[in-house]
Amino acid sequence: MSVATPRTALITGATSGFGRAAVERFVAGGWNVVACGRRAERLQALVDVPGGERVHAAAFDVRDALAMQAALEALPAAFRGIDLLVNNAGLALGTRPAQEASLDDWRTMIDTNITALVTLTRALLPTLVQRRGAIVNVSSTAGKYPYTGGNVYGGTKAFVSQFSLNLRADLHGTGVRVTAIEPGMAETEFTLVRTHGDQAASDALYAGSNPMTANDIADTLWWIANLPPHLNINRLELMPTSQSFAGFQVHRG
Repeated sequence: MSVATPRTALITGATSGFGRAAVERFVAGGWNVVACGRRAERLQALVDVPGGERVHAAAFDVRDALAMQAALEALPAAFRGIDLLVNNAGLALGTRPAQEASLDDWRTMIDTNITALVTLTRALLPTLVQRRGAIVNVSSTAGKYPYTGGNVYGGTKAFVSQFSLNLRADLHGTGVRVTAIEPGMAETEFTLVRTHGDQAASDALYAGSNPMTANDIADTLWWIANLPPHLNINRLELMPTSQSFAGFQVHRG
């Protein structure tokens, strides 16, 4: 009896948080994974474990289009047939209101969360169409619900959700599935990055809140990827039970 060829996922932002947990979940499930990220030593750690032969580490900055293309062209034969693209790489930078925010932080978020995502998606679409694959874009509840300091980060995630819906329209009839997942509070390195390394701020945010974990999101990605091919999850919003919708602000003075 012949052994089925493993399916292959390409996951960005694989060095920590959702991305790392997703790599581990898909490898455990028998998939091959192209793990992408900037920190080569963290990617190598995914290779240097049992099952690591199913991981191809592709170290590059998603904002560097030339490096991205070179990494795709250098994929070994066993990893070239991408069946699933998980656009997970993204970040929030800064917590200040718009009138006090860093323009450099804004540009970094746009370059990472929007420009890099659409560049990689466009590069892989021919393969995904050929293989009737799937795309999961990691958006955020911040793309739907505004909050002070969310300014450009929320705007980028609104783009990700809408881009996902528009991809679905364009890919109609190809068999390619497209999903936007929109997580709320989850404890990863996210807040450390956002606050430029303020551990106290990160600890204060998550204290006593029982937030979601990276493994919760990885299990969600796994579930979406393994649905029957005639089912598409258009968008999926997730929050921990302890989190709900923010109230309206009213300034009195």
